[in-house]
Amino acid sequence: MTDTDQMAHVIDGKGFAAGLRARIADAVPAFAAATGRVPGLAVVLVGDDPASAVYVGSKGKATVAAGMASFEHRLPATATQDEVEALLAALNADEAVDGILLQLPLPRHLDEQRAVATIDPDKDVDGLTPVSAGRLALGIPGMVPCTPYGCLLLLQDRLGDLSGKDAVVVGRSILVGKPMAQLLLGANCTVTMAHSRTKDLPDLVRRADIVVAAVGRAEMVKGDWIKPGAVVIDVGINRLPPAEGAAKGRLVGDVDYAGVLLLASAITPVPGGVGPMTIACLLRNTLVAAHRRAGLADPEGF
Repeated sequence: MTDTDQMAHVIDGKGFAAGLRARIADAVPAFAAATGRVPGLAVVLVGDDPASAVYVGSKGKATVAAGMASFEHRLPATATQDEVEALLAALNADEAVDGILLQLPLPRHLDEQRAVATIDPDKDVDGLTPVSAGRLALGIPGMVPCTPYGCLLLLQDRLGDLSGKDAVVVGRSILVGKPMAQLLLGANCTVTMAHSRTKDLPDLVRRADIVVAAVGRAEMVKGDWIKPGAVVIDVGINRLPPAEGAAKGRLVGDVDYAGVLLLASAITPVPGGVGPMTIACLLRNTLVAAHRRAGLADPEGF
């Protein structure tokens, strides 16, 4: 068998996300017919961080493309805690708004946790409020963080039933690592949470059928850490220093892609893997939140 024959299947997150977004758009008219309105997503941006502004713009365009209502609210970097929380409280009370996303990070003088906790958990389409986290841990229906849910969808699409699989999540953030572990537990995997200080981390990862890397370190997970045939989901996105003569360094994940490609059965690329799933799952969460707020059953297939 040649090296080419042994190389992993590259998981097309961009293609999967496009299909999910199309199915969401197809489901919006039925909701509108039942309620007399379309689902609405409000995004709040505080300050003028260029990357955050790009993300907010792309989320707004995707929302409109799916046939939903997009509400964009921008506050200056000098906004006070009370001003941010007052805006979030107003969006909680707005019947046209089904989902609220507070773009993070906030300016340093603001308390992010307090601001996020202001959001109505039933409109928390980012899945970051304490209530959302508690519902996820208890297995109660609620809003699930977008990136981990996107990872789960990609795994289920590739592997089908995940029951009994050994999974290792490398990373313990509240944005990805912790909810990812909860989702995998909910799918009946045997889950180990690891991180940069885990003892004998390579040996631990080698036992896993599923590896989710979300540790925030460029190419930390090496090829020889991977059990042959494992499925690897790379959540990281890191920019390396530019090579001589180059304007920008290349983007890489938390996984040594070239090395892992020869051992894994499937792997997400960076870019084009997990990233596109985040916005698609944000739209999915908005659609689901709209149905629940209207007293309708969850839309099928999401």
